Amino acid sequence: MLYFSFLTVAPIGGRQAELTLANYTDFFTKRIYWWNAWRSIELGLYVTGACLLIGYPAAYFLAKRLSGKWREAMFLLIILPFWSNALVRTFSWTMVLREPVGLLFTYPAIVIGLVHAYLPYAILTIYVSVQAIDDHLIEAARSLGASRTQTFRRVVLPLSMPGVLAAVFLIFVPVIGSFMEPRILGGTNAIMLGPIIEGQFVTAFNWPLGSALSFVMLAI
Repeated sequence: MLYFSFLTVAPIGGRQAELTLANYTDFFTKRIYWWNAWRSIELGLYVTGACLLIGYPAAYFLAKRLSGKWREAMFLLIILPFWSNALVRTFSWTMVLREPVGLLFTYPAIVIGLVHAYLPYAILTIYVSVQAIDDHLIEAARSLGASRTQTFRRVVLPLSMPGVLAAVFLIFVPVIGSFMEPRILGGTNAIMLGPIIEGQFVTAFNWPLGSALSFVMLAI
């Protein structure tokens, strides 16, 4: 892939390739590439933020409010998306978002599909960090006069940051390169860096440009 990214054409079928930097300079000189790279980053920020907003309260509730069979039942519901095929799951969202919601082939539809796919990562990683927090620390903060908000902000949140950061990386990195969910759920709103890279390999057969764009995304 790295070698191909510096070639003029893919050296397949007897074609003669020469070394070039044009595939990388195209990213910075052609608006379609850097603009859609930003749209991919923006999508990653939206999806990651939504997963954290939903996943953190869910993880805290699982770690500190539930126990026994109820916790096991909730974990089962959370990991169910992992047991289903991603393509089937995405096409199922097309049925849900088409009628009567009317969100299919819109930007929010892409966000919804990706949040559903990656939310378990946020919940499970944050849960591990929150569960490891000693309850005596929370009790000590409350006994010293801290409110629930102060206890969360000064004790729980800082100690759970390793799980939050792990969730950010596990979600943001694959989301900015996603192409299946945007293509199926987004319609004309699916033009982002991931689908463009896929198109260079599958449709345009421009493997050098696709490789260069892949390494640019890897750098991002």
